[in-house]
Parts: sequence; structure tokens; C-alpha cells
Amino acid sequence: MSIRRAVTAIGAISLGLIALTACDKPTAQATVTVGSKSVQAEASSKCYAKGAKLPQAIFIACLQAKPAHHITVPVGDQVRIGVDPSIGDKGWLIVQGTSLVTNELIKNKTYWQLDSAQLFNTQDPQSGQTRTQKSVTLNIVESGNTTGDETFRVISFTLLRGQ
Repeated sequence: MSIRRAVTAIGAISLGLIALTACDKPTAQATVTVGSKSVQAEASSKCYAKGAKLPQAIFIACLQAKPAHHITVPVGDQVRIGVDPSIGDKGWLIVQGTSLVTNELIKNKTYWQLDSAQLFNTQDPQSGQTRTQKSVTLNIVESGNTTGDETFRVISFTLLRGQ
């Protein structure tokens, strides 16, 4: 190997290592799977404060924001949710819009499954009638409790009701 090639190879390796050290560590993600289709997302920069607790106003705004990722859910299918182990260790909640789907904190688990009817069918508090929605916002909330005052991250998806 010529000296020129050796220097070029060492230079390329050095630049690659420098580029790798400049990269940020990827943030934790959540995955929603329906049938054989999946969609992954991470919290937007507004909905993740690099490990610090989110202020209550920002937390509420994140729950109400329009998600960038969506998946179609056929009627009767199961919605499977997976989270990064770092989220599972701290604890997480499943929230439809601003309402808790799970009444308990999911801790030390990275997977949860729901029936789609549980997400798309809502009861009108005044009339008591069940209404089926065409789409819902599914929020995965990294939290230390179910009150919302220990929230660290919100990852959002739109679920579209399929036929």
C-alpha cells in the first residue's frame, strides 16, 4: 500500500470517529404495532426536557398537540405498544387525548396491548351513549406517577379507525 493510500485511509477513519463522537445519543422511542404494520416515534423537542420534569403547562400542551406519526387500526384489531427499556424502567402511562387509558403506572415493562374498541369507543358523560371516533390521539407518557406532576416525556401518535 502506498503512503498516500495509508494516509487517506487513516484520515477517513479519523473523520469517521470524530463524526461519531459529535452525534447525540438517540432519545428513547415508542412503537405502535397493529397487525403487521408498525410506526415508531420519539418525543418532540418541546415534549422532552432531557430527563428533567416537564412543567404542567407544557405537559398539557403536549397531550393536546397534533402528532406527526399515524397508523390505521382496523376494527377489532389489537393495538400493541412497545417502549424503550429506559421508559419502561421509570414508568409510563397510556393516555387517549388527555384521559388515562390505564389506571395504573406501567413500570418495569416495555410492552402493553389494548383492544382497539377501548380506544375508539368513548362514552358521552351527559347522555351515557357510546360514540365511536374516527381518530384518536394516543399519548405514551413517561412518568413517575399517574397524576401528571412527574412527567418526563410525551410521545404521540394518531390512530385512524380503519374498516
